[in-house]
Amino acid sequence: MDSTLETTFLGIKMASPVLTASGTFGFGEEFRDFVDLSRLGGIMVKGTTRQPRRGNDGVRITETPMGMLNCIGLENPGVEYFLSDILPRIKDEMNVIVNISGSSVEEYGELAAMLDVPGVAAIELNVSCPNVKEGGIVFGTDPAAASAVVHAAKANTKKPVILKLSPNVTDICLMARAVEEAGADAVSLINTLIGMEIDIERRRPVLGNVTGGLSGPAVKPVALRMVYQVARAVKIPIIGMGGIASTEDALEFLLAGAEVVAVGTANFTDPEVTMKICDGIAAYVRRQKLRSYRELIGKANDGFLRGDLV
Repeated sequence: MDSTLETTFLGIKMASPVLTASGTFGFGEEFRDFVDLSRLGGIMVKGTTRQPRRGNDGVRITETPMGMLNCIGLENPGVEYFLSDILPRIKDEMNVIVNISGSSVEEYGELAAMLDVPGVAAIELNVSCPNVKEGGIVFGTDPAAASAVVHAAKANTKKPVILKLSPNVTDICLMARAVEEAGADAVSLINTLIGMEIDIERRRPVLGNVTGGLSGPAVKPVALRMVYQVARAVKIPIIGMGGIASTEDALEFLLAGAEVVAVGTANFTDPEVTMKICDGIAAYVRRQKLRSYRELIGKANDGFLRGDLV
């Protein structure tokens, strides 16, 4: 292991600041043939719900010029199967961060309680889903609703709680401050942007769900800007994500204020990309004659436009 990449994030010892984003890396074990999982800071496993979900019907993924649109619909085997069959296989091999989604505040609390077990390093709250009990409000775009989810999770687990911020809001800093005040231990950003594609021959939307989440290189400038803003708006640490596909991308997010980064869509096109980014950051640190990559965190904020954009 490279000591220049080692870090402790939310009390979790990590071999590097490179993680994998939920929904893009399965449960980690699928990538064993391509990646030395012990070199990753952690795996944000596939989104998990209280009951198994079959996902959406129709076309779920379509490629875009600079990324992809998806509307998987949270297909997963459910939390009970994850705990009984999957977690025992992976818990000793990697830092497991479980991404959870609920249809009510109470369900988030229930999931947090069920996952308060050895082998789970932290939980990540995916709040970009409909709040069924409250008439279809999306938790991730309402500060009060997102705060309620954080409260419910924190009341039911001793694990660190990470809130995944949606970019589909007017003021990302308002959301970040709200969940910080509610007790979130960290924020991760960004989740996908909402987009769509139309088949001009069929004259119909391509995706079975009509709209989907846009990810990949196209969203990186938006994600980077939001990380830069949030880093100056809150004191809790940030996991930066959104279009990271190279060492240079990862370094930009660290310089913008993220303490660690998560690679998502790029895993589909290059299953070894996380290893290349780990090697690239280590090489950059040596070239810059730094003792640790942590000396880079937030340096783009130092003395530059301080107070602007927030």
